[in-house]
Amino acid sequence: MSTAPEPPLVREVFPDLVRELIGLLEAEGERELAICARDLRLVAACGCSDDFCQSFRTAPHQPGTPYGPGHRCLPLLPAKGDLVLDVVDGRIVYVEVLFREPLRDARLRLPN
Repeated sequence: MSTAPEPPLVREVFPDLVRELIGLLEAEGERELAICARDLRLVAACGCSDDFCQSFRTAPHQPGTPYGPGHRCLPLLPAKGDLVLDVVDGRIVYVEVLFREPLRDARLRLPN
């Protein structure tokens, strides 16, 4: 019996975004979340198909259902666009990325 491969680390796909998240979280005094941001996994895209949205899930969750107890929404203050995190019991479960330049997948960059 084979198991599905783990989703990729966000830092391998969008390293610039992860660096930005870490800096913004540290600036907000969210040191533990800043540490956790390094190990986020890209579980699934938002799927809304809005052209301004590049949001993604970092933990499995049924779309359209509430997160429940232990959930908090954490808006950050980036230089451009909007970054908002959904955090459940101290774990980042969703990264809302809105009105920003397109994210570039670092895995697709060709070596020099």
